[in-house]
Amino acid sequence: MRKSLLLSVALTCIFSATTAQDWQPLFNGKNLDGWKTEGGKAKFKVENGELVGIAVKNSPNTFLVTEERFSDFILEVDVFLGNDLNTGVQFRSNVRKEGDLNRVFGYQVEVDHTPRDWTGGIFDEGRRKWMYPLSRNRKAQGAFRMGVWNTIRIECKGQYINTFINGMQASRLVDDMTAEGFIGLQVHSMGKDLHKEGFVIRFKNIRIITKNVEEYLTKPDPEVPEVSYLKNQLTPWEVDHGFRLLWDGKTSKGWRGAKLDDFPASGWEIEDGILTVLATDGGEATGPGDIVTTKMYGDFELELEFKITEGANSGVKYFVDPELNKGAGSAIGCEFQILDNSKHPDAKKGVRGNRTIGSLYDLIPAGSIDENIPIKKAYKDIGEWNKCRIVSKEGKVEHWLNNVKVVEYDRFSQMFKALVNYSKYKDWKNFGRWPEGTILLQDHGDEVSYRSIKIREL
Repeated sequence: MRKSLLLSVALTCIFSATTAQDWQPLFNGKNLDGWKTEGGKAKFKVENGELVGIAVKNSPNTFLVTEERFSDFILEVDVFLGNDLNTGVQFRSNVRKEGDLNRVFGYQVEVDHTPRDWTGGIFDEGRRKWMYPLSRNRKAQGAFRMGVWNTIRIECKGQYINTFINGMQASRLVDDMTAEGFIGLQVHSMGKDLHKEGFVIRFKNIRIITKNVEEYLTKPDPEVPEVSYLKNQLTPWEVDHGFRLLWDGKTSKGWRGAKLDDFPASGWEIEDGILTVLATDGGEATGPGDIVTTKMYGDFELELEFKITEGANSGVKYFVDPELNKGAGSAIGCEFQILDNSKHPDAKKGVRGNRTIGSLYDLIPAGSIDENIPIKKAYKDIGEWNKCRIVSKEGKVEHWLNNVKVVEYDRFSQMFKALVNYSKYKDWKNFGRWPEGTILLQDHGDEVSYRSIKIREL
């Protein structure tokens, strides 16, 4: 018994020694050695062993960044936020010149003081905006607490990025855009909120593991969904959860023209892993025409990325019956609207914005399901890739734009039936209530691109 106890103590000591050795401090608690300022003019100082960021007027976002760069690592930072000053922790980040400004860009773990409570979500600073908002993982909302010390943990291994707040997993991201960069601490611009001058953010216990990273990775929470930005690829998690590619990124296999037996001979271009409907006259299905899947779907989860050009119109339709409309115009089905809201006239038609981006076209306007998340925050700019996600299960349907839910409805409800009766679809019997249908990408005469189209049947 005594030998077993001694062995147990010895093993514990060895593990503890290994742990202590692999953790390396990034902040010495005394000065800013190893750090430098990029971006704005906010101040940083050391006080009582803490690193303190101080907001100043008339300054863009400011970052205190490491002089050293990191690729695979585990980072822990303790953060204290006692006010409504926005902040975050940058990682795998870099700098580019924008005039006289060194503009920091790259991944950021958000520290969110607002009611939406997205602390731990991943924002792509100066680049693609929100990558993993906590609208996809509401379980982690509330893990961060104002006015006390909180521990942020970031784990990066290859293309896999996981974040944790006070031990609770917040984000589960897969992305291959940037593999290396510095660590940074943000003091956000106060903009016109001049009362924030002098507000502070406190950081301490900043440490990192760069060796034996694999040993210290946290087992992911199975209830936290993975969000992938890999192009035309499936992750092991997606395969395990039943996803498959609906478009292979190379050929037209699995697709045909909505009013054809085969894929359109021209007008749809496949190049560099991108599927593009080319611009014609701006009319509905007057060019190469819509394309549909060769298979029908009932309950499903569909994800894809789309990119529109200025003034463009398109859409992703589901529960489509291509046989219903062989004449002019698009095939009939429920539609996730894709549109340039600012330049295309359709945005101002319909009823209360029910033809804007993300809407259930001509039926339900895209709007924040959560009043703390305005729809304009979910959309990315013209020429950038946006995510569309449609979930249909047992009559309940959801539209998600860049991982923010913007529409939800019950297609078998009386309310849905009433909406249809006052829409352009009123003459199509049982519209939206058919048990299954094809998935459709719309030709509306404008150039729109698609990629990473994947689906799982529920």
